Amino acid sequence: MANILNIKSFNVLSIEETEHDYHITAETTQQAGLCPNCHSSEIVGFGKREQLIRDLPIHGKRVGIYVDTKRYQCKSCRKTFYESIPEADTKRQMTIRLKDWIGHKAIKNTFASIAEDIGVADGTVKSVFNDYINELEKTVRFETPQLMGIDEIHLIKPRGVITNIQNNTVVEVLPNRNKETMLHYLGNLHNKDGIKYVAMDMWRPYRDAVEAVLPNATIVIDKFHVVRMANDALDTVRKSLRSELEPKQRRHLKNDRFILLKRRKELSDQEKFIMSGWLENYPQLALAYIAKEGFYEIYDAENLLDANHRYQAWREMIKPEISGAYADLIRAFENWQPYILNYFHHPVTNAYTESLNNLIRIMNRLGRGYSFEALRAKILFSEGVHKHKYKKPKFERRGRDSEVMMKYSFNEEWPPSTQEREIIGNYGADISTLIEKIEKGEL
Repeated sequence: MANILNIKSFNVLSIEETEHDYHITAETTQQAGLCPNCHSSEIVGFGKREQLIRDLPIHGKRVGIYVDTKRYQCKSCRKTFYESIPEADTKRQMTIRLKDWIGHKAIKNTFASIAEDIGVADGTVKSVFNDYINELEKTVRFETPQLMGIDEIHLIKPRGVITNIQNNTVVEVLPNRNKETMLHYLGNLHNKDGIKYVAMDMWRPYRDAVEAVLPNATIVIDKFHVVRMANDALDTVRKSLRSELEPKQRRHLKNDRFILLKRRKELSDQEKFIMSGWLENYPQLALAYIAKEGFYEIYDAENLLDANHRYQAWREMIKPEISGAYADLIRAFENWQPYILNYFHHPVTNAYTESLNNLIRIMNRLGRGYSFEALRAKILFSEGVHKHKYKKPKFERRGRDSEVMMKYSFNEEWPPSTQEREIIGNYGADISTLIEKIEKGEL
């Protein structure tokens, strides 16, 4: 009978096909060699047992292989053992190729859908997937970034996100954002002394962990986290006006909030007209808007000294009517002032980390049912998303492999195939590539 399995260690004896499954009876072709305990060759048959081993689907149907596994006894040590099947993982009762397939498949699909496709329990798929990722992580090492971004994403609970700002890649998604987790991650980084700058938000455990483990790195509070607080303060004032408005006006003010949050220089003529109506009729809103614009102008400073002077002038212009709304921003700025003003020495931001967070939220919505481990693996280890640094091949004397050289000379990329390039650095998962794959439905 034809070997439908195409597995050398199995000889197919019979095939039973049902609506959803193939039940394949097979025998092993391997001969027992030495006793695994004492390595003696003096062994005798000692019975057998039927095992059901799962395999890859065939023609869209689940596959189960029924095989009588022989049992032997060693004459020397008197111990018994079962014959091994090289192409099967008898611990999980499946073929090695099925185990590898599950690992690849689980990055793109939910555990439940895979379990249904092959006829195993969800927990089995999860266990195989975890082993697959653990093995994969042993072979993949991302370069430690010189410019590191630290942020968080809320997936059931806050998770820590580590990025390479210089290369716009993500290098880790941590299970939480606790100080202990950050200390462990940063402390075990390869070449951690090469980290020069770390952009982060105003979360004390991040700061404490970086200062404890990376004393030579400069902490820069992310610009966008700071100016967002100015927007939040303006929005607080806007919301406080709702009680003074008629329902129709309330709806208009809600819809026009995005005009108020935009920089004045970015407004169209029509938007300026709409905004002027609100500011002229509501003085408190006008004060809040002027304060928001004034705070943004701090980041227009040319140097740290100028920025500090601008902040002091801005602080003095805050009127009592809006001081409550801007209290959190003032407190945060003054508590974190040295780290915030580091931006004017080293203008690094977490803008791409914010893009990544939006991407992760989309992935999480599209893949309801993903565990945190699966989502992390999709982000970090999906095929084709890594940004690499390649080493060019050695210069070859002209005339040697001339056809190959001619092919290269007319190719836009050098060399034309990644298989012909030696990878000398992996910077992590490229955020632009992740977004592109999401848009194409490939993740």
